[in-house]
Amino acid sequence: MEQVIKLLKESEAMLEGHFLLSSGRHSDRYFQCARLLQHPQKAQAAFTDIAGTIRDDIKNGKLKIDLVAGPAIGGIIAAWELARQLGLPAIFTERDDSGTMVLRRGFDIQNGQNVLIVEDVVTTGKSSMECAAALKAAGANIAALACIVDRRAEGADAIPWPFYPAAKLSAANWEPSECALCKQGIPAVKPGSRKA
Repeated sequence: MEQVIKLLKESEAMLEGHFLLSSGRHSDRYFQCARLLQHPQKAQAAFTDIAGTIRDDIKNGKLKIDLVAGPAIGGIIAAWELARQLGLPAIFTERDDSGTMVLRRGFDIQNGQNVLIVEDVVTTGKSSMECAAALKAAGANIAALACIVDRRAEGADAIPWPFYPAAKLSAANWEPSECALCKQGIPAVKPGSRKA
């Protein structure tokens, strides 16, 4: 975990301020993992420990993975890098014109294939769940979830699959009506990619 925190800091991927998250919640910290993932060596280093743990769990019969998938946009490079380290193919889901997460671009899932979902950051798990729904609709079995940063609030809903975060980092996570920074009149910025 310390190595991942160092990588996040070196790549200036941990931002401080007042942020509107893709989930609609507000925070005083934002993890822009694209800044880390733009460097192939840092991307590799961020996933090395997770890849080792997953390989061990596969070898020990705790996990079966046939395919790796990431939700666009943040999960695309993350999924590709972890898939590369595991020697598996990687695909991604993306939003259609209505905002629904779907599988497109000719990506094919065989019925019952075991899929590892990979995210850059997990805050509420909403993107992961939407990605999982699209994959399940195509016949997949969701085997596990991995990410670079787990920034879920204490007491957040449990992840329903085996979960492999590279780092667990805390950050304020408020409903807009409860946001301490809004109450101070500090404007929020939206660095994420999701429209709603």
